[in-house]
Amino acid sequence: MLRDPSVKYRPFPQIDLPNREWPSRTIMQPPRWLSTDLRDGNQALIDPMDAEKKTRLFDLLVKVGLKEIEVGFPSAGATEFDFISGLVKNDRIPDDVMIQVLTQSRRDLIETSFASLRGAPKAIVHLYNAVSPAWRKIVFGMTRDEVRQIAVEGAMILRDQAAAQPDTDWHFEYSPETFSTAELDFSVEVCEAVMEILRPTPDHPIILNLPATVECATPNIYADQIEWFGKNIRNRDSIVISLHPHNDRGTGVAAAELGLMAGADRVEGCLLGNGERTGNCDLVTVALNMYTQGIDPKLDFSDIDEIVSTVNYCTNLPVHPRTPYAGELVFTAFSGSHQDAIKKGFAAQAARNDELWEVPYLPIDPADLGRSYEAVIRVNSQSGKGGVAWVIEQDKGLKLPKRLQADFSRHVQAYADETSRELNAADIWQVFDAAYLPSGRDRFALIDYQENHAPGGGPPRTFVGRVRLDGEERSISGRGNGLISGVLDALREDCGVDLDVIDYNEHAIGVGAQAQAAAYLECRTADGRMVFGVGIDVDVATATVRAALSAANAV
Repeated sequence: MLRDPSVKYRPFPQIDLPNREWPSRTIMQPPRWLSTDLRDGNQALIDPMDAEKKTRLFDLLVKVGLKEIEVGFPSAGATEFDFISGLVKNDRIPDDVMIQVLTQSRRDLIETSFASLRGAPKAIVHLYNAVSPAWRKIVFGMTRDEVRQIAVEGAMILRDQAAAQPDTDWHFEYSPETFSTAELDFSVEVCEAVMEILRPTPDHPIILNLPATVECATPNIYADQIEWFGKNIRNRDSIVISLHPHNDRGTGVAAAELGLMAGADRVEGCLLGNGERTGNCDLVTVALNMYTQGIDPKLDFSDIDEIVSTVNYCTNLPVHPRTPYAGELVFTAFSGSHQDAIKKGFAAQAARNDELWEVPYLPIDPADLGRSYEAVIRVNSQSGKGGVAWVIEQDKGLKLPKRLQADFSRHVQAYADETSRELNAADIWQVFDAAYLPSGRDRFALIDYQENHAPGGGPPRTFVGRVRLDGEERSISGRGNGLISGVLDALREDCGVDLDVIDYNEHAIGVGAQAQAAAYLECRTADGRMVFGVGIDVDVATATVRAALSAANAV
């Protein structure tokens, strides 16, 4: 890299728009959407889609709710032409969907494009030619007048071809290709020349597509260009201004959003941002950004995993796990502080009486996109007590008290450090079982017990239990004001284990006849240490006894 890149590169010039209005505007409604997945996206693939994959992707685009779909470049070859004409001939296009084809401004290519659409009830023919200085000078060796004439001649052929097929409701789109790096006054000049030929009206407007063919400036510059164009083009009421941002600077989505604020009516792009170089504007991200602001984008992404799977199959391109909204990990927290905030957010959400979504770190409810909550929090060595508690609550229904969460987190952290990998729910349950649930490998395990009440049912109460102590069965007994104090008295008198209860919690696991109970004890030992016990049983009293023995195992 150069120490002084200014000797090789120049900053993009500002737009003279002193009274720009877009910065104070807010997006209040969705635009018209156009998918270019089957054309622009397909041209960007190492192995272009065959007819089966194009058909499958077309069906997905329709299912998502897209009403305008650029289905191909008919003059590119037989596969493209046959797919497009097959959609028409086989009546595969829903009545509320309009397909679009792209053509350069050449007679033979335009005629082929119209031929591919023969018999379509309605269609858009998209004409383009590049207008920027670099293209005029380097690629074409033409003057401005000559470049404008290419557009005019193409528009004339569009007009005549449409007249020859009057049974189709024809719509026209024109792109001054390389708009974002062209002179604004020249783009307006060329577009108005095309409009002189095609004669759009407010009832039958022309689509003027203003592409950032290569993204060369910050998105605010693109917004300035769109607003300037909209204010200076004649017959604005007969024009649909369309955006086609690319993502060379990584701001294609931002350019689309600011372009809409600047007055555009339509956005072109691909699902999940496929496209040449760094890709087109990601329609999923733009639409769901609107959704999080309370705006219905009129597109359905309620099964985001199906969309990811289909796009991956058809394009053979992976979706990065951090892709906004669609990536595998975008709703997943590993960090302890993030997990704790999310866990508290879900608890607050459940306690509220309204539907307003407000969960830290989650700008959208994963359930709205068909994602489950199980993967929201995942555990590794970076995780904290909140994340561990969330996983065990989701997996086993255990609602651990706060201080028990901290104690359990130590065990999980040690296991995560030992294994150096992410821990799944089964791993976490294995750690929990080993740490708190009495078994044959522990000092104390309950076999049976009974509780005897004093005459009249009041205290004192007598606990008599059969336990396995260090592998041998024996009886223990104790007295107290309740069941817990009786068990602890028995442990103290018969086993030499001295515990004082600091906290006790219990709750049901599940509902109905098959529900179990969970009991949690926090105790202090004779030397001042804190230990925890957990008991699970179909009977809450038995769960409490098990919790006391669990605490004794920690001494």
